[in-house]
Amino acid sequence: MAAEIHSRPQSSRPVLLSKVEGHQDVVSAALLIPKEDGVITASEDRTIRVWLKRDSGQYWPSIYHTMAAPCSAMAYHHDSRRIFVGQDNGAILEFHVSEDFNKMNFVKTYPAHQNRVSAITFCLASEWVISTGHDKCISWMCTRSGSMLGRHYFTSWASCLQYDHETQHAFVGDYSGQITLLKLEHNTCSLITTLKGHEGSITSLWWDPVQRLLFSGASDHSIIMWDIGGRKGRTLLLQGHHDKVQAICYLQLTRQLVSCSADGGIAVWNMDISREEAPQWLESDSCQKCEQPFFWNLKQMWDTKTLGLRQHHCRKCGQAVCGKCSTKRSSYPIMGFEFQVRVCDSCFESIKDEDRTSLATFHEGKHNITHMSMDISRGLMVTCGSDRIVKIWDMTPVVGCSLATGFSSR
Repeated sequence: MAAEIHSRPQSSRPVLLSKVEGHQDVVSAALLIPKEDGVITASEDRTIRVWLKRDSGQYWPSIYHTMAAPCSAMAYHHDSRRIFVGQDNGAILEFHVSEDFNKMNFVKTYPAHQNRVSAITFCLASEWVISTGHDKCISWMCTRSGSMLGRHYFTSWASCLQYDHETQHAFVGDYSGQITLLKLEHNTCSLITTLKGHEGSITSLWWDPVQRLLFSGASDHSIIMWDIGGRKGRTLLLQGHHDKVQAICYLQLTRQLVSCSADGGIAVWNMDISREEAPQWLESDSCQKCEQPFFWNLKQMWDTKTLGLRQHHCRKCGQAVCGKCSTKRSSYPIMGFEFQVRVCDSCFESIKDEDRTSLATFHEGKHNITHMSMDISRGLMVTCGSDRIVKIWDMTPVVGCSLATGFSSR
């Protein structure tokens, strides 16, 4: 194997191993081939390509297939070597790749959606291909017969998808900022619950079936960890990106979360500590510190003959405060705030210097990232974006371990 991954001490950033160029439009998805020096890409230029690393160290396409419509999503099942490609026209095409990754045969077309396919997953046990689309629905189809088994509609575009193969639960994020949990049956489904916490559209999801944790990234630049299997309703907020979070991946072995944003930011979050939940914002008609009225509190303004003030919220205690009572800013990583946020003056005094120690590392991918995936066993990551470039990274210097052996230098 040309790109061996070894244990090594932590360094400051991911190591860029290779750049793959050649697409004529946005690369919608890029996936690393397990146990191979290869990458599968799908692009808006209507091509799906399999790139293999040559003796020269460069990646060259061993398969180049042109589709009828732009490619918008992709899933790859390595054990059966099946590729599912979602298109802008709503169709999903299945291909089978040869053992040497030099040939790809078309299998069938699934009329899954009426509009752009946004996410795909394949379940071998049930022989289902499950997908979401901009026609506001999730669909699941039988790969044996090619027939539609069921659909469920949402009020907004369905943007991302995760699936628990054991329990048949599907997590669907949409453009309204809501996450819907469904239990899929053969010809029907049941709504379990909806999760609301983001202020922007859901852009990425990651489900960890071991710890039963759901991670969601959104266009509001934030990440939320939902503790589905543990304490009911427990959520952790992570804020460290300056653009929409495009992709996330949780490393269960090392308890770290890797996230990528549209501005090229790559973050590695330490989740192996006891973090605090951000408080719910309290509502009040007057400042909960100085009791001055807010501008909508007409009665108190009239009684005190004072002008109303603008309402703010302390990110640490959640109290409604005025600007004069929240003049300070501070980071508070234990609550997920990696950059400075508004806190009331009393909370600012309670935050010690050691409380401001970062619990994440931040790196620059130097391209607009639209999609990311990881080969966790080798510590490799692939990113792709609107700049039409695919980058392959060695992440082991950042996560500080060899994921294959479980050895950690931390």
